[in-house]
Amino acid sequence: MGEVNADEPVGAPGNGQRLTGESIERGGGRLNVADLLALVRPKTTTTPKAATARETTTAPTDGTTPRAATTSKPTAAMATTAATTASHDTAGHATAGHATAGHDATGDVDSLAAAIATEAARFLPDGAMGPETDFFDAGGTSVNAVELIAALARELGVEVGLDDVFADARPRRIAERWLSAAGTRPAQAPLPAPGTGPATASSAVLSAAPSAVPASAARAVPAGAADEDLGAILADLARADTLPWAGPPEAVVPRRILLTGATGFLGSHMLLDLLRHSDAHVLCLVRAADVEEGTKRLGAALSTYALPWSSEIRRRVTVLTGDIRQPRLGLSDDRWDALAQEVDSIVSVAAAVDFLRGYPSLRQSNVIGPLTLAELAATGRPKPLHHVSSVAVFNEVGIASMGEDDPVAHIDRLVAGYDKSKWAAEALLRRARDHGLVVTVLRPGGIAGHTRTGAYNAQDLSSGLTSAIARFRRVPAFRYLNSAPVDWVSRVAVGVVLEPGAWGYNYNLTGKPNTLPDLVREMALGGMNVRVQDWEEWRTDTVARLRAEPIPELDFLTRVLESPTAVKLCEATLKGPACTSERTDAFVAAHDLPPAARYDAQAQLKTFEKLARDGLGRLPELDDQPYLWFPETMEGALGPVGGPAGTACTLKLTLSIASMYQLLQERRVDIRGELSCALLHPEPLVVEQGDLWVRPQEGIPEAHGLRHTLLRYRLRLRDGDGRLWWLEGRKFARARRDLWRQTRTLTVTLGREGEPACLEGEVVVPGDSYVREQIDGIRVDPRLSGQEKRAAKLTWLAWFGMEVGRGLLGPFARVGADLLDLRRTPTPTERDR
Repeated sequence: MGEVNADEPVGAPGNGQRLTGESIERGGGRLNVADLLALVRPKTTTTPKAATARETTTAPTDGTTPRAATTSKPTAAMATTAATTASHDTAGHATAGHATAGHDATGDVDSLAAAIATEAARFLPDGAMGPETDFFDAGGTSVNAVELIAALARELGVEVGLDDVFADARPRRIAERWLSAAGTRPAQAPLPAPGTGPATASSAVLSAAPSAVPASAARAVPAGAADEDLGAILADLARADTLPWAGPPEAVVPRRILLTGATGFLGSHMLLDLLRHSDAHVLCLVRAADVEEGTKRLGAALSTYALPWSSEIRRRVTVLTGDIRQPRLGLSDDRWDALAQEVDSIVSVAAAVDFLRGYPSLRQSNVIGPLTLAELAATGRPKPLHHVSSVAVFNEVGIASMGEDDPVAHIDRLVAGYDKSKWAAEALLRRARDHGLVVTVLRPGGIAGHTRTGAYNAQDLSSGLTSAIARFRRVPAFRYLNSAPVDWVSRVAVGVVLEPGAWGYNYNLTGKPNTLPDLVREMALGGMNVRVQDWEEWRTDTVARLRAEPIPELDFLTRVLESPTAVKLCEATLKGPACTSERTDAFVAAHDLPPAARYDAQAQLKTFEKLARDGLGRLPELDDQPYLWFPETMEGALGPVGGPAGTACTLKLTLSIASMYQLLQERRVDIRGELSCALLHPEPLVVEQGDLWVRPQEGIPEAHGLRHTLLRYRLRLRDGDGRLWWLEGRKFARARRDLWRQTRTLTVTLGREGEPACLEGEVVVPGDSYVREQIDGIRVDPRLSGQEKRAAKLTWLAWFGMEVGRGLLGPFARVGADLLDLRRTPTPTERDR
């Protein structure tokens, strides 16, 4: 999943991120994690294999294809020495070489951690990794983690599970857990200070190999992991006591705003809303090598989400290269001091949004980052801090309410590292308030796609669930879905940032929740009938389908649904109460902002379309079971073009729609059936493809005429000899009293495919069959309930009746306008006057 609202890791030019990581986490290629595991996981894993010195080409003993060393990231140490050494940079990273040939893993934590760091560095953008550096913070992706696991088993005989790496991705902790499972109990290393690493790295080489450890034992998470998280959280909260004391900020609309996370989904929309609705200049903190690269990354991010990147926007934006995970944002002391005086408001959006990673892996981005911004807000002149949190702080199973000022979950009852990190950040900022800092907490729920552009976050859990539901037509039973579109969340959040009277409070930006009946009903009306399953059945079924039909863009959802920790998070989300937002609602009403609305089918329409175009979702198709259909029989006569129509003709058709979406977006009905006419062929012609458009071109009349096109038919037919024909038909509305006949009469022209029309005529729906077929004869998808069938019929009749009524009214309105037109051509008598 990676960091959604934070900047993605960037390597120096030419550093070549692993292409498989790009394929899944950044939207390209077709490999998924299951494929990678099959390719790189050793076939024999019962006995750890001794680490051997790698040469130019590594030849695994399991029979897989040798992998050239050039496919991994080389380091300076690899080129100069074969011993396990580590040279640290100022950020605490280490560039480690490979183990000396003939030496194996031992119970020495330092040695094993250094060796794991060496392996991990091969999968990172800059090829640098320290024993205390988090693999994901250093730039690793989920796919890189899969490759790392296979490399550790192959090269070091260290077998760990994917959940272990996600829980705590520091090489030292991986080493401690593996050695603990092997029977060695190393002393627990304390969490390092934010942004720092060890002072030195062990230069000891690996010696004797440990005894064989079952794979299940190697993947077991120590029972005290939750206690370790609690200890780390308490230590992080104590850091708030070191914040400076601050006075109240000046209550004026901000003019220079520092924004973090501008390259993420919500952050990019908030950047545009800040510029649209204020005169402020925005400084965007972007992780990049220099300002030029950061500017390119920001522009690319905005374009990804269908947002403009114009010269006017660039004029009002300053890119500041830095990193929220580093002390003082990675800035020099002079730049930090200048920034503290320069900006008058701070908006904290950046976060690592990953439901698989543990608290230790997320704390730098999600806890230490906000703490650093709180320090900046209290330094120099006081500044308000607006922190984007999440309703995940309520993710305790059985919690009674989720109001803006309600108590959040008990920290010891939160399971996922993401939930814990958002809880800890809020707790830390509540302490910052005690130091006088004005902190606004903005809590979105699920951030859904844009209602007008359809832009969505492909790696967000909400998008993943929406895609799976639309694709497989199965939905897990839930109480409420607390989600809102990104455009509404962004606009309300920016409204709070720009209104001094609103600062310092909590706001739930969750819109109006969807219920299970809402979702099922709207999907049924859209022609996408879904089956409701209990959570566990849906999870199992969805994982099986995603495994059988791999979709690279949804691979993160597979991993979430297979992770026990992430499953608990999903379960709490689906079974939780509806979020309430009295303060947000009052603010929206007082400032004339768009009111909270349910993210219903109409609001989701553009996102559904984009998900379908991108291969994630699936809209109803022509080959699906029709949503609704009915017969239509027309009789009349045909003849040569320009001649009398004397040959009998009969059209027996079936009109159907795949979904109400088809009507609302295209005003089109599908046609199947046959045409019988002796002038064409002794046997009926079969309709191979047919379409009917209701009020095409909005019923605009023919040029210089009073006939308005009411319905348009276009058919492609095949006769008994295999020859193709075309038929074009129109029903016209005119300003006459024979409205009943107008709705039943079709004027047609026919011809051979590729040739002009050779026949024309008129066919009419018999008056005695119209109601019997087109009203009483309506049939609906049998999978719908009786109530849903009745609703489908009434919806169709109401829509079709309204459209036809508008079409019939058009000519009369045109005639009335002509009669009242004062600009009409004067008569000769009038001219003489």
